[in-house]
Order: sequence, then C-alpha cells, then structure tokens
Amino acid sequence: MITFSVALVALLVGYVIYGMLVEKVFGIEPDRKTPSFTKRDGVDYMPMPRWKVFLIQFLNIAGTGPIFGAIMGIQFGPAAYLWIVLGCIFIGGFHDYMSGMISLRKDGLSLPEVLGDELGTGVRYLMRLLSMLLLVLVGTVFVVTPADLLAEMTSGFTWSSSLVWFFVILLYYALATMLPISTLIGRLYPLFGFALLLMAVLAGYGIYTKTGFLPELADGLSGHHPKGLPVFPMLCITIACGAVSGFHGTQSPIMSRCLKNERDGRIVFYGAMITEGVVALIWAAAAIKYAGSYEHLAELGTPAVVVNMVCNTWFGTVGAILAVLGVVAAPITSGDTAFRSARLIVADMLHINQKHFANRFLIAIPMFLIAIALRFIDFNVLWRYFAWTNQTLACVTLWAVTVWMARRGKCFWMGFLPALFMTMVCTSYILIAPEGLELPLRPSLWAGLAVTLLSAYLFLKWKISYKPYKTKKL
Repeated sequence: MITFSVALVALLVGYVIYGMLVEKVFGIEPDRKTPSFTKRDGVDYMPMPRWKVFLIQFLNIAGTGPIFGAIMGIQFGPAAYLWIVLGCIFIGGFHDYMSGMISLRKDGLSLPEVLGDELGTGVRYLMRLLSMLLLVLVGTVFVVTPADLLAEMTSGFTWSSSLVWFFVILLYYALATMLPISTLIGRLYPLFGFALLLMAVLAGYGIYTKTGFLPELADGLSGHHPKGLPVFPMLCITIACGAVSGFHGTQSPIMSRCLKNERDGRIVFYGAMITEGVVALIWAAAAIKYAGSYEHLAELGTPAVVVNMVCNTWFGTVGAILAVLGVVAAPITSGDTAFRSARLIVADMLHINQKHFANRFLIAIPMFLIAIALRFIDFNVLWRYFAWTNQTLACVTLWAVTVWMARRGKCFWMGFLPALFMTMVCTSYILIAPEGLELPLRPSLWAGLAVTLLSAYLFLKWKISYKPYKTKKL
C-alpha cells in the first residue's frame, strides 16, 4: 500500500513540477493565435473549451491501453509501479506535450510530417507508412474486440453476431471519421471520459478498502512473471499507454487543432498523460490485489475478464455498468480517432483540403475497406508487432523532438535521455522477443546498448557542428 500511495502522489507532483518545467523550456506564447482560429474550417479546426479538449485527448490516448497493459504489466512485479511513474513524468508526458505543441506551432500538422521536418525526407516517408499501418491496425482491432464482446453480451438475440456488431461499429467509425469533430466526438467523448475516470476512482477506492496482496518496492525489482519473462525490456513494451506510447503522438495533432490558447497545452497533453498514468497505476494495483498473487492473476484470464471480475465483485451493478464502458466503449473511442488521425495524415501528405465532405469521403473509404478485409484474415501474428511498432514510433518522435529543441538552443537533454532509453528498449526487445530474433537476453542487451551508444554519438556529433536558430519563430 505504501508504494502504491507514494507512486500516486509522485505522479501528481510530477505534473506540477516537471510539467511546468517542460512548458517553460518549450516557451509558450499565450498571445499567439492558435490554428483553431487561424485555420478554422468547422470540421477539424475549431476552438473548443479546455475541459472538453482534455477529456477528448484523454480518451483518444487511453482506450483500454492503461487498463489492459497495466494488468499484464503488474505480473512483472513492483517494477511496474516504477515504470509507470518515471515513464509518465519524464518520457510519456514530455513526449505527448512536445509532439502536441510542435504540431500546434506547425498549424496542427500530422505526426509524420512533423518528424520529417526534423529528421529528413526518408524518415517522413517511413513514418507515413509506419503511422498508417499502426492506425489502421489499431482501428481494425478496436472494431473486432468490442464486436466480439457485444456479440457475447447479446447472445440471446437471433440477430446478434460478431459480424453484425462489426459493421455497426464500423459505421459509427465512418461517421466519427468524416463528420466535424464537434458532431459525435465532441459530444460523446466527455461522457465516456468521465465514465472511465469514475471506474478508476472506484477501483482506487477498492484498493484502500478491500483486503488482498499488494506488491511493494521493498520486495525488490526482480521479475515475477509466470512465464519467466525478463523485466527489462519486456515491461517497457507491455505497459505502453500507461507510461509512453507512440500512438499518442498520432492523436495529439487532432487536439492541437482545437486548442484556444497555448497555455492549455500542459493540461491537455501533459495532463492527459499523467491522468492515464494514474489510471494505469490504479488498475495494476487493483488487479493484483483482487487476484491475491501473481500466479492467480495469470490464471484469471484476459485483462477484460479481470476488469469485469473486479468491477462486479467489488461494486455490484454500478461496477458492472462501468466495466461494460471500460471494455467496450473505451476501445471504440480509440478506434474512431485512429481512423480520423489516419485521414488527417493522408490529407496532410497529399495536401487535400478537408473542408469539403467529398474529400474526406474519398480518403476515408479506402481505409474502411482495408479494415473489412483485415476482419476476415488472421492477423494475430501481425498484431504481436504492434507493441514494438508503437514504442518504436515513440522513440523516433523523441529523437525528432530532441533535434527540434537542439536547433532552437533549448535544453535538448530533456528529450535526448528519454530518446536514448527508448532506443535501448526497442532495439533489445526486437532481438529478444518471440516475434523478433529470439536471441538470448544478455547478448541482446549488449547489442541494444551498442546501438544506443552509436545513436548518442551520431546525435552529439551533429549537435556540435550545428548552430541553433537565432529566432523563436517556427
């Protein structure tokens, strides 16, 4: 209980102190007009209240990520607490804030274009491909998963099937992708965001009032995973959305087009990441406390089953309703913005104005046809690469942010050190993982360290020869 409580307080303190420092280093200009006013089109660019933008951003980046990932991650032991706290404050919050604010300064530009501006044309093309693959895959999986769950919940009806629910959800996705952001997303997301937060609050209450087992850092950081997986780098890939996630960088430009003032960025981008970390921390602790042991947690089943058990057992009817929102509505609200973000990436890439519905329709329909095709094939093997692809995108984004800061004479070390850490994580993981080369742990870690040191050398060599911009204008 002590470790959980300290970790919870640390996240809140991190938001206040480090969040303010990140904001100061970025250098906000409160009097500067944001793209929501200068490029207002009534579709993607439109000013929205700060509280609403925060809830939409939180739900965009959250979905089931901070819940499911945390439940799987706590099986590694108390090191999960450490990764959530340090990852959120120093990596994830920084990553989300900087990617969102740089996009805002570039008139809401999509992530691949931002990365290309800083790292070159080759990276631009690669990130376009990587981002589109990631987003369409996320969107498709977040149709299939809730469709299967809804089919199970409504199994007594003759018309109910996974395929029927698949097309129902896909129709909603199409509308949410093509209609103005205020039509569906702006109205539904605040409600769902509040429900997700309420579910976390109730779970947090259960942690303090129910009996059970809670890991403590005093127990050590050694691994407890039932399958014997190493804590590093596996934990840093397993808990992604609750610590740092490349997917967030693809979502931030959506909200950068709706901010009224640059001072809102810390609450919307950094604050949403910290809030997600709090949710992840709560669900990691709730899951292990309910299970009573690492072994029993692994035996309970999928994270969705664990969420359902915790909510129903601890909070009865109210918990059951919130569990439905958590395992059904939450993934849907990440799936629709995944497709919306993909539409904006294509529009920015091809310079297609999105004010006219016909243009949005022409971009969106091919993506949904791909999603339909993926529904009928087994892409479980491809999905296993998602976690690594997601963190690799975060790694590239951190390097782009570091270059952006170095060019402007800012404290680039705030991005440089997280970029190095994530380089080590992503490189060593793909060498160790079953979906990678399956090499032994020790040589993989040494190889990851070598790549990380080479990256540091190349960046510092470039930095020494580069003269930063003399102006603040972007």
